Amino acid sequence: MEASRGLETSRQGLWGTVVNAAPDLLARPVTLILALGIATLLPFAFMTLTAFVKISTVLQIVRGAIGAQNVPSSTVIMAFAGALTLLAMAPLGTRLSDRLEPFFTSQGGADTAAWMLGAGAAAKEPIASFLEKNASERERKRFYEIARAARPVPERDAVGRGDFTVIVPAFVVTELLEAFALGFAIYLPFLVIDLVVANVLLALGMQMLNPSQVSLPFKLLLFVAIDGWGLLAQTLVTGYRF
Repeated sequence: MEASRGLETSRQGLWGTVVNAAPDLLARPVTLILALGIATLLPFAFMTLTAFVKISTVLQIVRGAIGAQNVPSSTVIMAFAGALTLLAMAPLGTRLSDRLEPFFTSQGGADTAAWMLGAGAAAKEPIASFLEKNASERERKRFYEIARAARPVPERDAVGRGDFTVIVPAFVVTELLEAFALGFAIYLPFLVIDLVVANVLLALGMQMLNPSQVSLPFKLLLFVAIDGWGLLAQTLVTGYRF
């Protein structure tokens, strides 16, 4: 209870600091434009720098494997993926909060632009560490070579293995590969059900029935019986290194 109350007080303090810093932003048009530009990139960062890519991909594969048309809907899938992403990224969120709290309590100082750059530099290290730990060595090496090849020869030595231009695409590709591998394992049982139902209908001479419609109840029964959503959420959330 005390920890929860302390966290709430801290959040209120940070929010109050942001509100107090708002007049300073409004008084500096260039800084305000920079802040708005950063804000527009937040959804992109949420999708590419977090577990969202893998989670949303796996959930959509599951929906396709079940074959229940648009059930769950795309809105529900994205909402569920967002909720699981927040849960999976909670440790990183805590580290970012600890890193950025001094910048919020300083209220930006005299130079808001420098304050924002400092906050960005403070947030860079934990994000880069997370991406490197969860991107495969093969993909990091691949995109390091790609980044070097994309530059003129005199500039190739400036490319570092820890640059965001290297680790971000390496992380995204790693996430997609893991999502497809998990999706393959999920798809197989449902494919077996489809094949069994199709063969049974063929043997009974009931070719007029749509096998996918007949197999749907059995797929739903199997998914519910094994607690599919719970197991899926546990697998997706607990597979990250921080």
